[in-house]
Amino acid sequence: MEKLISRKEAAKILGISIATLDAARNSGLISYVQYVQNGCVYFTDAGLQEYIAKCTHRAKPMEKCATYRKPRSSRG
Repeated sequence: MEKLISRKEAAKILGISIATLDAARNSGLISYVQYVQNGCVYFTDAGLQEYIAKCTHRAKPMEKCATYRKPRSSRG
């Protein structure tokens, strides 16, 4: 059986607060183990890795313009 990780340890591993972890669990972003209803909640290493993969976004390339203004056209 895989080692189960407590809420506090999982939050520390992910670098997020326990409240953020609970919000992710309630919204279905992260899988968890709960043996008894209203009992302790545990996470697996595979579940944490899956959550990291879901929440990782690819970096967007930098835009040329820092503002939305169009460059002035030269009048001649």
